[in-house]
Amino acid sequence: MSGLALPVVSVVGKSKSGRTTLLEGVIAELASRGWRVGTAKHHAHETDIDVPGKDTWRHERAGAVMTMVSAPNRLGVIRRVDGERSLADLASLAAAEGLDLLLTEGFRATAPVLVEVVRAARSAEPICAAEELFALVTDVEALAGSPAPVFALDDAAGVADLIEERFLGGAEARSRRTGTGPTATGGGA
Repeated sequence: MSGLALPVVSVVGKSKSGRTTLLEGVIAELASRGWRVGTAKHHAHETDIDVPGKDTWRHERAGAVMTMVSAPNRLGVIRRVDGERSLADLASLAAAEGLDLLLTEGFRATAPVLVEVVRAARSAEPICAAEELFALVTDVEALAGSPAPVFALDDAAGVADLIEERFLGGAEARSRRTGTGPTATGGGA
């Protein structure tokens, strides 16, 4: 996959098209199958990812280059950087954490694998050319003839199936990994 440290699949589309809803469904589906999934969200403009006024926000404003928050169930790290990190950099971070897959929202210009969400209530026109797409998720009937696989807006499981088959080795790899199913014991009935 374009020399990235692990598979990266980017969900793109116009704002309010349902990208985040689709990602939530695909993440939940793949996680329930035992895959370790990470996510990255692209912001085109500078943004605060910390809560203004909270301690960590105040620490960074005071000059801390890195601020960490440690709790029994989470670790948060906020770093000041000199420039935006590339998708390859993010994939390397995800791979170093032992993830199987990085799903992103955005990164259209640099992502090797694009899933576009087109919702009729938002726009019937895709933002990507048909040949750029790995999959299309839509309720626009006129787009049903796309050369990429087409899924309904509520078919996160179908999109997860396609990702699992293409990039993670399919259900057989999942069975080997989790120790369940016919391939885990050397054969079925």
